[in-house]
Amino acid sequence: MSENFVTPGQQRYLRACMVCSIVMTYSRFRDEGCPNCEEFLHLQGSPDQIDSCTSQVFEGLIALANPSKSWVAKWQRLDGYVKGVYAIKVSGQLPDDVRTTIEDEYRIQYIPRDGSATEAD
Repeated sequence: MSENFVTPGQQRYLRACMVCSIVMTYSRFRDEGCPNCEEFLHLQGSPDQIDSCTSQVFEGLIALANPSKSWVAKWQRLDGYVKGVYAIKVSGQLPDDVRTTIEDEYRIQYIPRDGSATEAD
């Protein structure tokens, strides 16, 4: 189970999903895909998708052991996700085609985790 732990030297390989903000190593995204978003992001085995839909630039970390009962998870809109480590803020832009697919086909409202969705209605 040690493959789930990140040593200090591996931190440069960490990436955050631009949809759910889970933080994992590049190799975990490649081998397993995103545990929350794989159905529509298709990251597993796809370096191009990983590069397009995850970011190496993120701020803050939240470790969630029980997302369904955590008030922090609810506050960060993470309460429907798997336990793990999540970024508070993720920088980057999801490609337009991916964004359109998740909003039109999967009826998921994409809200960037970088604070850019705070403009007035």
